[in-house]
Amino acid sequence: MRLQAPQFQALFTPGLRSVAELFEKKNYELRIAGGAVRDLLSGVTPQDIDFATTATPAEMKEMFTAAGVRLINNKGEKHGTITARLHEQNFEITTLRIDVVTDGRHAEVEFTTDWHKDAERRDLTVNSMFLGLDGTLYDFFNGYEDLKSKKIRFVGKAAERIQEDYLRILRYFRFYGRIAEKPGDHEPTTLQAIKENAKGLAGISGERIWVELKKILLGNHVNHLVQLMYELDIAQYIGLPLDGNLEEFARVTKNIQNLSPKPMTILTSLFKGKDDVTNLDLRLKISKEEKNLGLFLVKHRQELTKATGPEPLRPYQDFLMDSREANTNSKILELLKYQGEEQLLKEMQEWTVPSFPVSGHDLRKMGVSSGKEIGTALQQLRDEWKKSGYHMDKEELLSCLKKL
Repeated sequence: MRLQAPQFQALFTPGLRSVAELFEKKNYELRIAGGAVRDLLSGVTPQDIDFATTATPAEMKEMFTAAGVRLINNKGEKHGTITARLHEQNFEITTLRIDVVTDGRHAEVEFTTDWHKDAERRDLTVNSMFLGLDGTLYDFFNGYEDLKSKKIRFVGKAAERIQEDYLRILRYFRFYGRIAEKPGDHEPTTLQAIKENAKGLAGISGERIWVELKKILLGNHVNHLVQLMYELDIAQYIGLPLDGNLEEFARVTKNIQNLSPKPMTILTSLFKGKDDVTNLDLRLKISKEEKNLGLFLVKHRQELTKATGPEPLRPYQDFLMDSREANTNSKILELLKYQGEEQLLKEMQEWTVPSFPVSGHDLRKMGVSSGKEIGTALQQLRDEWKKSGYHMDKEELLSCLKKL
């Protein structure tokens, strides 16, 4: 087939036209690869575009240098990737490769000019397609059919693909949550291969796992996929608690469907206590902000709840006003998402934190001179101000001081 979608046509910037001309002059083949092809076939504009070519890195460097094109970031060169900058745009172009040796984490590669061989070493059929710059689709493993029928399958034998890089187990889950229409539509042989190889994830770095896990948590079918991680014995190798609270997880994932939560907010529902947050951090090296959010939710999710009566938001507002910590506001917003309080979340997002209208200077003017007395008086006035729902102004508070 030949793709002519507007998203595809829009890729042809002056930069891409110049790159295409250079490759054509030298008779090197250049095609769009992997995820960008999947996106274009789904009618989505790709965020990143990777290109694949029959030219070796040395041939590309020679060609670009001769044409006066700037090359940036040569870190990818040993894996076959050259990044060229033309017309204020970066182009990441990788030589076709075969995996010679794999250890479950990374591969030693050899360059090839065989497109089929390069497609064969990719993880999933929907990620193994190429698109010529004339719109021709090159699809060796029925990726387009799988994409149309929303099937997620490994290229070739699942066990072999997984053993090349165990992180592919989580990539399978991530793309399932992105593409599959309904939960539970897996090939039994794929699930069997995942279960048999789950232990391989123990050797994958925490940072790589966390990148994938966050994307899974923000995708579709997250409740089904995390339950599956427990059924297939994956959870223990990726920092999740052995006895994760799956009932709470099911409840919370339902609560927050349309509330754009942070990944940590969703994940915390599996945790029973702060040790679970600590263990996750030890395994995945999450950020300080993520860890603090997890600890906050575990600590306050049960007792910091809405008030009955006319001011349901008051407990959250009072907590925020009393807090001396940074980012308390954003943590409270995540707590409201966790609790499924959509209406209160909107109100809290619109609420402006009021500033206390009285200062020590005001009290000195009224004749309160000692520092200790000023401190005590300010605290008493803050309490009165809080009782009024933060509505009392300076005059009301100062007249209140006379009574006190």
